[in-house]
Amino acid sequence: MKDKAALYDRGTALAAQHRIADWFASFHAFAQSVMPPAASQTPLKMRHDAEQQDWLRQQGVTPGPHWHIEGGERLSGPAINPRNADEAARQWRENRPQVVVVDELLTPLALAALRRFCLGSTLWRTGYGSGYLGTFPEHGFSVPLLAQIAEEFRDMYRGICGDLPLKYAWAFKYDSSMEEGVHIHADDAAVNVNFWITPDEANLDSSSGGLLVWDVPAPADWDFTRFNRDQPAIRDFLARNHAKAMTVPYRGNRAVIFDSNLLHKTDRISFRDGYENRRINVTLLYGERLAGALV
Repeated sequence: MKDKAALYDRGTALAAQHRIADWFASFHAFAQSVMPPAASQTPLKMRHDAEQQDWLRQQGVTPGPHWHIEGGERLSGPAINPRNADEAARQWRENRPQVVVVDELLTPLALAALRRFCLGSTLWRTGYGSGYLGTFPEHGFSVPLLAQIAEEFRDMYRGICGDLPLKYAWAFKYDSSMEEGVHIHADDAAVNVNFWITPDEANLDSSSGGLLVWDVPAPADWDFTRFNRDQPAIRDFLARNHAKAMTVPYRGNRAVIFDSNLLHKTDRISFRDGYENRRINVTLLYGERLAGALV
C-alpha cells in the first residue's frame, strides 16, 4: 500500500531525529484514517474479541464499529521508574551475553494506564496460529502514553541505548495455556526491550511464562527471513554451537533487555482463564542491527 510505505519512510526520518511522539502520532493518524482489512476470524480471535466486548460493557463502554481506543493519554508524571537504571547499565557493560532483567520498570500509574489501554482498545488485529494476537503502531498501538514510555526509557537507560533511535514497537496478547508462543527468532535491531504487564496473580507457574534467551547470537550474515522464520536452521545452528538458554521467569512489570541478535522465544505459558488474566507483553526495539553488533 502506497500510503503505508510513505508512513514507514516518514517514521524512519522522524525516528532518526528522536521525534518519537511525532512518529507515533503519524502512525495513529494513519490508523484512524484507513479502514484496516478484515482480520482473519480464527477461533482464538473470536474468543478474545467476545471477551473484550464483555469487558468493555462491564466498564460501561460501547465501542464504535471501526475501532475503540481506551485511554492512552500521556501522563503528567513519569512513566519509567528510575530506580534500576544505573544497575542495569552496569550489568549491560559487564554481562556476556548482554541480557539484563529489570523489575518494576513502569511507575504504578503508567502500568495501570497501559493495562487499561491494552485491555480496552480494539486494535488486536493480527492472529498467529500458535495462539496469540498482535498489534502494531499502524493498527493504533501508537498512543501518546506509548511514546512517553519509549522516550523515557531511552533517556533513563542511556547506559544501554546510548543515542539509538526507536525503531519499532508492538504488543502480543496470549491465550491462557500454550506450550509455545512466539517461536525462536532474533529481531532486526540493536537493543530489544521486552516487558510484561499482566499481574503475577494470573500466572499459575512462577517458574515459567517468561522468556528463553540463548547465549549465542544469530549469524551476522543471516537475513530477517532466516533468523525469524527458518526454525530447522535455527535449531540446527543452536545445537552445533552448543548454545544454552537462559530462562527468565514471568513477573508483572518485569523487563528483559538484551542484544537483539540473541535468539529467543516465549516460554511455556500457564495462566488463569479470564480476559484480564491474558499474558500481555510489549516490545520496544532501538537501533539497527549491523554485522552482529550494536550500532
